[in-house]
Amino acid sequence: MIGLGILALIYGDFAVVWQPVAPWVPARTALAYASGLIMLLGGAGLLFTATATWSVRILFPYLILWTLLKVPALVVAPKIEAVWLGIGEIGILLAGGWTLFAVLAQIREGSFLAFATGERGIRIARILLGVSVLPIGLAHIVYVKETAALVPAWLHFQTFWAYLTGFGQIACGIGVLFSIYPRVAAAAQAGMISLFALLVWGPAVLATPKARFPWTAFFISWAIAAAAWVVASNIATNASTKQKGVIANSRAHVSTSNPVHKS
Repeated sequence: MIGLGILALIYGDFAVVWQPVAPWVPARTALAYASGLIMLLGGAGLLFTATATWSVRILFPYLILWTLLKVPALVVAPKIEAVWLGIGEIGILLAGGWTLFAVLAQIREGSFLAFATGERGIRIARILLGVSVLPIGLAHIVYVKETAALVPAWLHFQTFWAYLTGFGQIACGIGVLFSIYPRVAAAAQAGMISLFALLVWGPAVLATPKARFPWTAFFISWAIAAAAWVVASNIATNASTKQKGVIANSRAHVSTSNPVHKS
């Protein structure tokens, strides 16, 4: 997020390819600078415990707005898979931001945002991740030539890797949605995106360090990967779920059998 914020401030524009605000919108440049500041300060705030709560409170609605700005494109061109790809990528970012909000926001009980926190918020974010991954995997298959062109030449069999990652991401999305080893599925998705950032866009940045697009693609890919890792790390395993149940039952037993504790 810090990297994307710095790029927005340098160029006075939104991320290349990810242009959420139309060119005709008044004060578009000012909005781009404001967006850059939010990402820069919000991302920096996540690095420190003292500011993490306020950072997620700011980034969460920002990511919701960013996602909603993609909806008009779906209405205008619902049959173009690239449109679904775009909203899927931002959907993963929102899923990561939602998970952080659910864990760190410290929203008081009774607030209208309480539904988005705690275990319920984490579950909603997990579902959002699963849904968002599907169009990304499908894009690898629909645009197989374009995807294969991004595969490093030294890997060979570029088309094979394009199909494999496409079907692999779809499998990850299904796993997350239907609780088929969901933590493993989410971690596998995060790992794939991390490899894309390192193997595809990392070398592109080194080859053309002054070009804007490789840096943008690298930071976006890295942010998406980080969001997927956040969701994966907060999916409870069966063992941890059972442990929570045992602890809850033990506490209930103690509270009912010990009058002093009960009082």
